[in-house]
Amino acid sequence: MTSNPLFPHSAPLNLRLAVGIPLAIMALLLIVEPTRLDFALANLMYTPGVGFVGKHSAFLEDILHDRAKQAVIVFAVLSILGFIGSFFIQRLQPMKRQLGYLVLAMGLSTSFVTPMKAVTAVQCPWSLSQFGGSETYSPLLSHRPATDKPGRCWPGGHAAAGFTLFALFFVFRDRKPRWARAGFVFALTLGSVFSISRMLQGAHFFSHNLWTAVFCWLICLGSYWAVLYRPEPVAQREAVSAR
Repeated sequence: MTSNPLFPHSAPLNLRLAVGIPLAIMALLLIVEPTRLDFALANLMYTPGVGFVGKHSAFLEDILHDRAKQAVIVFAVLSILGFIGSFFIQRLQPMKRQLGYLVLAMGLSTSFVTPMKAVTAVQCPWSLSQFGGSETYSPLLSHRPATDKPGRCWPGGHAAAGFTLFALFFVFRDRKPRWARAGFVFALTLGSVFSISRMLQGAHFFSHNLWTAVFCWLICLGSYWAVLYRPEPVAQREAVSAR
């Protein structure tokens, strides 16, 4: 794939913000165990003897979970078709690199969830004895108590379906900055809505979704660095500075 001559290089990337903030969040989650915050928020959404407030919500389950996830899947399929079409349709050829990035970033930032769920075996809030279940809680890095039903709740799969759209920010970053900012806000908002909806149902703690957001951002950023990022040549940058 060749670079678009209209966009010879990318805007400077502030790694202190783009990488430093996510890494700081990860470090904070590892150093300061978020159990108290997770349980405090979960308790606000739980009624003893009744369950989580969104447990039987048709809107949360049918619309914000099933239909919303299907909409993201449709968008991903259209991206794949667009990328394939860019090899044959002249109108799509200038966007070949961006479409390829979109397919890669969305694929990676959603496919990592299921394997990590299986490896970590973290229980969902609705499965814990504190919230009407039968399983024993254990922090992320702790040993898992013996059980016949290992957890599959870290990181958050539904949150990833929203946060994977961080890729939109990087697709437009070097071409349409306003669209890029709108894409970032949209992805952050959608991922947050998906996260809260699943918290209301008892499917995830707050920290599960925060981890997911950080992972999706870093995956989208890394894919951008590998596929789309074109740093300004050193000689050209020095010449501009000299002038």
